[in-house]
Amino acid sequence: MPIMYDESQRLFHLQTKDSSYILRIAKDAYPSHVYWGPKLDAARFRGRVEATERCSFHPNFIAEDRTFAFDTLPQEYPSYGTGDYREPAVHVAFPNGTTVTDLRYESHAITAGKPALPGLPATYVEDDAEAETLELRLRDAVSGLVVVLQYSVFAGFDAIARSARFENEGAAPVVLQRALSASVDFATDDFDVLQLSGAWTRERYPHRRPLAPGILRVDSKRGSSSHQQNPFLALLAKDATERHGEVYGFSLVYSGSFVAQAEAEQYGTSRVGIGIQPFDFSWKLEPGETFQTPEAVLVRSSEGLGGMSRTYHKLYRTRLCRGAFRDKARPILVNNWEATYFDFNAEKIKRIAAAGKELGIELFVLDDGWFGRRDSDNSSLGDWVPDKRKLPEGLDALARDITATGMEFGLWFEPEMVSPDSDLYRAHPDWCLHVPDRSRTMGRQQLILDLSRRDVCDYIVESVSAILESAPITYVKWDMNRNMTEIGSALLPPDRQRETAHRYMLGLYDALERITSRFPHILFESCSGGGGRFDPGMLYYMPQTWTSDDTDAVERLKIQYGTSIVYPASAMGAHVSAVPNHQVHRSTPIETRGHVAMSGNFGYELDLTKFTEDEKDAVRGQVAQYKALRELIQFGDFYRLKSPFEGNETAWMFVSSDRNEAFAAFFRVLAAPNAPLHRLTLQGLDPRKAYRLEETGETFGGDELMHFGLPVTGLRGDFQSKLFVFKAVE
Repeated sequence: MPIMYDESQRLFHLQTKDSSYILRIAKDAYPSHVYWGPKLDAARFRGRVEATERCSFHPNFIAEDRTFAFDTLPQEYPSYGTGDYREPAVHVAFPNGTTVTDLRYESHAITAGKPALPGLPATYVEDDAEAETLELRLRDAVSGLVVVLQYSVFAGFDAIARSARFENEGAAPVVLQRALSASVDFATDDFDVLQLSGAWTRERYPHRRPLAPGILRVDSKRGSSSHQQNPFLALLAKDATERHGEVYGFSLVYSGSFVAQAEAEQYGTSRVGIGIQPFDFSWKLEPGETFQTPEAVLVRSSEGLGGMSRTYHKLYRTRLCRGAFRDKARPILVNNWEATYFDFNAEKIKRIAAAGKELGIELFVLDDGWFGRRDSDNSSLGDWVPDKRKLPEGLDALARDITATGMEFGLWFEPEMVSPDSDLYRAHPDWCLHVPDRSRTMGRQQLILDLSRRDVCDYIVESVSAILESAPITYVKWDMNRNMTEIGSALLPPDRQRETAHRYMLGLYDALERITSRFPHILFESCSGGGGRFDPGMLYYMPQTWTSDDTDAVERLKIQYGTSIVYPASAMGAHVSAVPNHQVHRSTPIETRGHVAMSGNFGYELDLTKFTEDEKDAVRGQVAQYKALRELIQFGDFYRLKSPFEGNETAWMFVSSDRNEAFAAFFRVLAAPNAPLHRLTLQGLDPRKAYRLEETGETFGGDELMHFGLPVTGLRGDFQSKLFVFKAVE
């Protein structure tokens, strides 16, 4: 049983694959955190905790017990106002203007399986035996507010999914001002904190720094998870490395503004909280109404960052992503964006597609510029009607001409946006996010549709569906190219305006659910200026994301390495683009560009019709090699071997679940004179098995490859790479 309850101690013992998470109902009323770490014997555990009086500045909620103070109590869901001066998980305003909440344990339930979260993306199970769920019901007696803490414990993963549901059982409305998904109190602050941060075209760089007294916060106030920060934070033991040590990960299944923070306090303890961004957020909860927070996925690893990553990878790949493409090999594609931008016609598109077919590419994707009068980024978003100037015979004819050759056809959309120069905006100027009497700030010459409105969501669903039904389309790239400003809705009353951003996300999720359910044969890829919304929430609807608009091979080493801290290779779109690269103007060999892109969902983003014969031969080889390896790459276990943030070399590898196949990639950025000889040590192999290196036919022991390694030779010049493919032999 993953969840055990000891009534005599009022103790809940949650057991994942190799971990225990323990909480107690202190004083028969307050959920208190006891332990999270390596698995303990539930029958023997007593969890003895010393209770001592600390100092008179800690208010004692129970007057006769001066050892009991909320300011020092490790809590499961701390609230504001009764003596805990650390960051709370919940902050509520009541009709009399007060914000004091006293949430006390009322009851609990333990059930098999894992319930869905209404209207929100979340991890799931396919059989109730895969998980158990604990629900703790807490009540504020004065207001009638009930908070239900949900803990879903996965039997096969070191992972716990947490969320909170608010129910107003009182007679008056209350206003949620802060409603985090999870909070965990640790008995020590002797940690480093890891975050994934960056900017457009350099997303998700890992940053590690010591936790010090005060609050370390990563967040987004942009209305999306953002290029700048990712909804993830991890605590690392000081000695934790890629391969060894204790790591605690917190990942939020949400695509809007968020906060993730770690607080170190006066007695050497720490608190982590994660959830919806409380800045400029509130939610009015009328009597009888409920509010559900997004889900936070907590992962513990004793095998360092790599162990944490592989847990997230498998869980998100198999129990967050859904649909026909969850377990299906993804096609190799060519996208015309960097080949043509807005300047194309049907014949040009068909020539690129034909060149791709000749090289073994399986899918052609028509990017921006096919609709309205879209010759630049200043018009036509919202007018999802094919442009007959560029496609005189229509979109359907183009798609059928391409699919007749044996290739599939895909299409780019940006459904959440509207151009002021569009028929849609002229007809419905109130359909965008806006605030009365304030300017409508432009971003990329566009505004954001108000997806908190049902009529706007219906328009998006029906207009996109009409296009998808009009032609043989099997892939959609769903883009979103600006962040929110003037966050207001014409349909919400004044006291609900601060609900707009979250209602937008609920509307988006509803539209995505309707569209993806209506077209289960279509592979959807999320995009937001590249990686500006690369988060678990989007993966629930779209199993892959365009990793970054930066397609330079050297830059992608860092971007893809950092992204892999949480997200599997099957989620990462990675393309070979032209040189000099359009973002950084660097020229790298096509072999290296191919090897980097092969480490995700492989494709090309350039004008194939301009290739030389040598380049065509190189691409044919890359395509053939990726087809042979793609199930291993997309669904194997991933190991980071060398970090691009620590030196001139990068390496990573993929290993099949049965450990019979492995693919390793090594990259050297700059050549050095008289450089030392290097050996590459691998991971994840079976030390008892022998492996044949497919390139040379040589045989190595798995133990030899992991401990002694193999030499990396034959590299000449800058920006070089080398691949190693191994298969187990008898």
